[in-house]
Amino acid sequence: MTPEQTKNQQTYTAKDISVLEGLEPVRKRPGMYIGGTGLEGLHHLIWEVLDNSIDEALGGYAKNIKIEILPGNKIVESDDGRGIPVDVHEQTKKSALETVLTTLHAGGKFGGDGYKVSGGLHGVGVSVVNALSSELEARVSRGGKIYSQKYSRGKVASKLEEIGTSQTTGTTIIFVPDSEIFNDTNFSYKTVIDRARQQAYLTAGIKISVVDKREENDVKKATFYFEGGISAFVRHISQNKPSLIESPIYIKKETEECSVEVALSYTSDFNEHTYSFANNISTPEGGTHLTGFKTALTRAINDYAKKNDLVKGIEGGLTGDDVREGLAAIISVKLPNPQFEGQTKSKLGNPEIKGITESIVSSGLSQYFEEHPAEAKKVIEKVALSAKARIAARAARETVIRKGALEGMTLPGKLADCSEKDAAKSELFIVEGDSAGGSAKQGRERKFQAILPLKGKILNVERARFDRMLSSDEIKALIVAIGAGIGEETDFSKARYHRIIIMTDADVDGSHIRTLLLTFFFRHFRQLIENGFIYIAQPPLFMISSGKEKIYYYNEQDKDAKIQELEKNKSRFSIQRYKGLGEMNPHQLWETTMNPENRKLLQVTIEDAQAADETFSMLMGDEVLPRKRFIQSRAKSVSNLDI
Repeated sequence: MTPEQTKNQQTYTAKDISVLEGLEPVRKRPGMYIGGTGLEGLHHLIWEVLDNSIDEALGGYAKNIKIEILPGNKIVESDDGRGIPVDVHEQTKKSALETVLTTLHAGGKFGGDGYKVSGGLHGVGVSVVNALSSELEARVSRGGKIYSQKYSRGKVASKLEEIGTSQTTGTTIIFVPDSEIFNDTNFSYKTVIDRARQQAYLTAGIKISVVDKREENDVKKATFYFEGGISAFVRHISQNKPSLIESPIYIKKETEECSVEVALSYTSDFNEHTYSFANNISTPEGGTHLTGFKTALTRAINDYAKKNDLVKGIEGGLTGDDVREGLAAIISVKLPNPQFEGQTKSKLGNPEIKGITESIVSSGLSQYFEEHPAEAKKVIEKVALSAKARIAARAARETVIRKGALEGMTLPGKLADCSEKDAAKSELFIVEGDSAGGSAKQGRERKFQAILPLKGKILNVERARFDRMLSSDEIKALIVAIGAGIGEETDFSKARYHRIIIMTDADVDGSHIRTLLLTFFFRHFRQLIENGFIYIAQPPLFMISSGKEKIYYYNEQDKDAKIQELEKNKSRFSIQRYKGLGEMNPHQLWETTMNPENRKLLQVTIEDAQAADETFSMLMGDEVLPRKRFIQSRAKSVSNLDI
């Protein structure tokens, strides 16, 4: 450690830990503190400890963080920061370590000189992890000594003990999530490494390692270190798309109020890929920092384009949507007192951040454009083309909306609508082909189930601009049937169905059509997914008939098990393999796939918008090589493929 860091460690003591309230409510209402007791809440335990280590790194005290997943889903998280203080806290008369671990809202991020900026879920921190763990041990290396204290379900299980000597400093938290709180305590290695990668991008120069030791013969390990920080992050989210500029534009400036860091690039893609963070916490709903960035981007590009006479014939200039087509950007701000809207910190609310971000980004972009005229010209040519497509799309969109209004009572001719007018009770089945559509129309419950057959494979919207998309008859029929409008006119409160069910054949073509539809919803109706309105039907693959008994099976394993049972009993039976929905008669389709009492539906959710965005770009975009690698890497996992 440097002399300055040594001094900081010495001055970081119990007086820097302030106490706001007790810990007992956490076990009674865990959802209030970690968002729920499902897998997302389970992983939030790791994030809380990781956030504390990141806070040490942001303060310049830590360089290395390690997360280990051990058998029994025991977690060991360690850093080489200053170590949590162990001296006695004046207010609680306990050690600072015990205070931090047993008192809600106690930590270096509340008052004192602990941290200038910090993340964490409203600072609830490691005390919540302690409360929701069946066992937890904290080990602290400070002042040449190693200290340890154990806890159980938030209560002290052993005294603070000195257990050895150390030439380094840092904190290690070892915990086992409480099975009384969490039904499933199985951590996802992928989820953990995705979070570790993201935090390493956002904190340039820090090394984060993840090791999964649960399987003795299959130890998994990943280490992340990015000297380039968020510029490397932008390269990562742009990796499957051809870039217009060689290196990301990077802007960073610190003021008395906050630090603003931005990296951006442009690709030939039609979609925007922008992610914002405040104190290393993702803000998927944006906030004042994102608003300031968008305003600055639109102004800087318009100013440069007009000054250099590069946007002739575009009435009203370039809009925000124009300048964000093909944009890949990371906006990261760090501030002492973030005001987050909502329990899960999804939106930054500090009003002063908008103006600060806008000023810094506007100045940085203007300077970049002046110094890089060739790159500036490429960007403006790209966004000007977007503007011309927007103008062309407006006419097409108005046609669709006008058609929806005029024919709204008649709707698309191919739609067999339901009689129910309450959207919350209504379902729309999107079916491939007239054959399956005919069976679905005859087998459905007309009161609340509508059927929309689609002819063939719809347009791949990942590779099409808005105007071309709206020229597709199948997509227009889909838009009008849903009833929520499209583009700037979208109003999701007007959606005519709260269950939109994709029902395609269980073969390669059916999978492709399903992927095309999911791409359409993700790119243009994402809120329908976020609202939980999009589902995938699960038609059976087999029917086994034995005597009067007819049983449907949805996978090979269950079917094979039934066959073995029948063969052992020497029963006569026959097997029918369904290769398409059209092979089922209306009654069979109703009983197996459409009847709410019997059917199996998969609800489409977005756990990680960035990962989903990258997957759609890779699978449906123009770049062939990433898609080829994806298919090759997963080919061996395909056990049965019908072609």
